[in-house]
Amino acid sequence: MHTGLSRTRRLVILALMISLNVILARFASVRIAIGGVEGIRIGLGNFPVIFAGLFLGPVAGGITGALGDIMGFMLNPMGVYMPHFTLTAFLTGAVPGMVFHLLGGPERKGYFRFLISISSGLIISSVILVPYFLNSLFGIPWWSIMPARLVSFCIVAPFYSFFAEKLSNKVPLPDVSAG
Repeated sequence: MHTGLSRTRRLVILALMISLNVILARFASVRIAIGGVEGIRIGLGNFPVIFAGLFLGPVAGGITGALGDIMGFMLNPMGVYMPHFTLTAFLTGAVPGMVFHLLGGPERKGYFRFLISISSGLIISSVILVPYFLNSLFGIPWWSIMPARLVSFCIVAPFYSFFAEKLSNKVPLPDVSAG
């Protein structure tokens, strides 16, 4: 796999994305508890994970999400560790990266390609899996979770897509079709 980036530079970028994820998700976001459990988190914490998936490949995005979740828990735990949410964090980065590359790779940029890619990952992780896990693990009713999740998705997906498109014009996109 030739990415146009040295292995060292790639690792440094991934470390930066993991750090940004932890800081933005755990320390620079608004958390709303539902039934004594964090039900909604509003912030930019997922953007570095999605950025890694789009610009460095789905594996890099998944690793960024999973390691960011584990490190964030170690630095600022919110209850007990649940691997379910590490899986959703992995998918938050991996799915947009996979869809983005299936839609033509980094050579074919465009707002709607970013919107489709980012939306697919957020629907799977934030709109479906997180509410499912909150309901099955903690008994939080769907009706109390879904309205805020859907509103958040409708705001975040277009914003992240706009931001990703603007960054794509500034950041050289390596060939990451192999991972």
